[in-house]
This record gives sequence, structure tokens and C-alpha cells, in this order.
Amino acid sequence: MHITCSKDDLMTNINIVSKAVSVKSTLPILECILLSVDDNGFRMTSNDLELAIQTSYIKSDVTKTGSIALESRMFSEIIKKLPDQEVIIYTDEANMTFIKSGKAEFRILGQNSNEFPSLPAVEKNDEYTLSSNEFRNMIKQTIFSISATESKPTLTGELIEIENGSLNVVAVDSFRVSFRVAHIATEKPNRSVIVPGKSLNELSKILPTIDDSELSLYFTEKHILFETDNCIVISRLLEGEFLKYKQIFTDDYTTIIYANKQEILASLERSSLISKDSNKIPIKLKIEDDTLIITSNSETGRSYEEMPIEMDGNMLEVAFNPKYLIDAIKVIDTEKISIQFTTPLSPCIIKGHKSDLYKYLILPLRLNVGENNE
Repeated sequence: MHITCSKDDLMTNINIVSKAVSVKSTLPILECILLSVDDNGFRMTSNDLELAIQTSYIKSDVTKTGSIALESRMFSEIIKKLPDQEVIIYTDEANMTFIKSGKAEFRILGQNSNEFPSLPAVEKNDEYTLSSNEFRNMIKQTIFSISATESKPTLTGELIEIENGSLNVVAVDSFRVSFRVAHIATEKPNRSVIVPGKSLNELSKILPTIDDSELSLYFTEKHILFETDNCIVISRLLEGEFLKYKQIFTDDYTTIIYANKQEILASLERSSLISKDSNKIPIKLKIEDDTLIITSNSETGRSYEEMPIEMDGNMLEVAFNPKYLIDAIKVIDTEKISIQFTTPLSPCIIKGHKSDLYKYLILPLRLNVGENNE
């Protein structure tokens, strides 16, 4: 192979495919980026056997077709350090790869491209489309709720569910549920799959953020393919049953409050400074007379804060891990939020005010009898 390409284009696409390069593997080929040149042009591919990324064709001058697998870290560092000029890359029959730019020249030994794993086959039959920026936000607004443990493998991923013109993204761990919905125009079949959190996290880093950029989704029994203007991303799916989340989001409540998002977020963040171990030292919310009192008490200190709210229903005292409240409230885009409560031991439900795009369910912590943080 022999190509000439700009340094900027090379680095842009290296940064894309590097998200699916294996960091430590018993198969050295998985630590490589595949450079391939065919009659249509030049592109790069990475594949760690769970996640695969292939760029669209990259602007380049092609002198000779061919392919080579190069160790990702070394290749990336070399291109990064080159002068801001055109870069020439070519190989010989012994897989020696020559990289030249200006007066700089490198020779590195590549690996035979035949050893590089092929991309999983995903037929582009039923296409589902939405804004790539919106899907990026959907990941950001839910992914913090995936489980960090492997005891329930399905909960280490997110449910992607398409039904009746809605695309739902749901994440669950042992203490909370995060839900985000987007409305899409489709008459294609309903779908329900579980995508590993790692795959979605890496995808969110490379999705275009411009509003008019579209993302296409395609499904098979074992894989999901995401296609943007600059690349395709293929992830394996997780097998198993996901939590039946719909029945736990209820509209029943005995107390509901409405608060300014930024004000309650700032108050919670201040109170959480006292709760270094959030699971053992919760913050307490006391709701009374259109006032929210937030307190925290530990061996190292205590905090007390009042803020005005609108409330409807009964007075209530309830305790939470502050991190879970902060994670949810931080990613809501509305100026005001609502929080619904039923009892001090029942989950609360947080929503954007007058918005059903987001729903967050959080389990409370048990207050010790006679506890007084004030």
C-alpha cells in the first residue's frame, strides 16, 4: 500500500478507531489499527472482538492498494509528533511500514492484515435514524446508572428499545433507574436489545455533535451497528432479560416538590462535602411548608441548608446517597425539576418539569431511629 494524507485527517481518524483497540490482550493483533487501501480509497479499522469501529473513506492520494496492521499506540504517537505537513505511508512485502513527513522518517514493522479479525456481518435491512447529537445526550443522561459489578451481566449494559415511534434508553443498577426517550419517525419493527455500557460510552465520545448529523441504527440477533457520516461502530449485544422497568415508574405520590435545578443541585453538592462515604452517611431531605431542608451529619462535620420550593402533599423526611441525586439532576436540561415521593422508604422519581423525556428513580436510605442532623 502507498498513500499520502494530511496529518490532521490521520489524527482525527486515529482518535476515532482507537476507542475499539484492545489495551491488554493475549492477541497482539487486537492492539493494532488496520490500515486498508482499496479501489475506493483509504480507511482504518479497529476491533477488540466486543466493539469494532471502521472509518469512512479518508481523504488521501492513493498510489497503491494494500493493507497493514500497525500497533496502535506507536502509530498514534508517531503521527502526533510529525510536523504539520502531508504524511506519506507505504509498506513493503515484509510488512515494513515507512512513514514520512517533511524531513522526518520512521520505519516500523507491521503485522499481516490477514490476521486482523473481520468485522461482524450486519445487514442494513431495517434502518432507524435520529440525530447523532440527541443520541449522544441520551447516553450521557443515562449511562451513570449502569451496574459496576458483573453479578447481573445485563445490568452492565443499557436497554435500547424501539416501540411505537419511541426510542428508549434505560440503565439500571441496584439503587436507581435512568430513563430517556426520543421520538423517531419509523414504521419498522419494534426492537429491544441490551448494549454493553463500554460500547455506548466509547460511541458517545465520537458521535458528531452538530444538530443536523444523523445516526442510523441496524440490528441483528447478536450485534448492533451505529452509522454516522464519519464511521460505523459495531457492538456485540448482551444476552439475557432486562429489568421490567415500566411498572416501577408510577404517577402515584403523596408528596411532590418543584425546585430550580441549579439551586437544588448546588445545595446537594455542598451538603455532599460532609458525606464522604455516601452509602453510610446520607443526606437528609426534610420537606415542609414550601421549604426543603437539606442536612448532612458525620464525624468530621455537619451541614444545614434551606431553600424555597413549591410543594403539594404531605410533609416528609427521607434520606439518600447524595451522589445518586446529583448524577440525575445534573443531566436534566430543564430549568425546573419535579421530585415525587410516596414514603420515606419508597423510591423517589425525578423528572424535568413538564417534560417526560427523562425519568430517574432512586431508592432512599433508611434513616436511623432518632437521627437528628439539624
